[in-house]
Amino acid sequence: MISARLVELTLIILAVFLYGLAACGWKIWRLTLELNGLNEGDLPSNNPVVLYLDHVKKSDSQSRALQAGSLRLELTDRIVSVRHIANALIFLGLIGTVIGFIIALSAVDPNAASDAENVAGVIATLIDGMSVALNTTLVGATLYLWLTVNYRILTTGTVTLIAEVIGLGERRASA
Repeated sequence: MISARLVELTLIILAVFLYGLAACGWKIWRLTLELNGLNEGDLPSNNPVVLYLDHVKKSDSQSRALQAGSLRLELTDRIVSVRHIANALIFLGLIGTVIGFIIALSAVDPNAASDAENVAGVIATLIDGMSVALNTTLVGATLYLWLTVNYRILTTGTVTLIAEVIGLGERRASA
């Protein structure tokens, strides 16, 4: 029998994961559009990449370095939420572990331990609590790993965009 608490906690962890996965997917899609737009010269005028490229055309090297640092911060700030969501999955799994242990230990009554009739109920509650503890830890850790892999893909794309933009800006400034 699956505990209602286990189902509830697992659904909460799954909902957070799906939100993080959707956010990561949307950010990867947006990043892909920016990389393609950069290569084709087709980006909206209010895009940070376009603003950076416009600014570095008429800037000295020190100003370009400051603007490059600002661009790095702006582009990496966009993706940090995915990492925070992934970290939340671990904490939700650990919260499930604590709740599971509380459930398991709530069955332990020193006065009833000597009564053979109560042992079956105590063991059932212990097993239920341990099931909640172990399953929520497993689900949280597994989904954390999955979202972290997606975050690494997003990070690689962001670094590629930053390198391409800064390189293009330097080439334009030198021309």
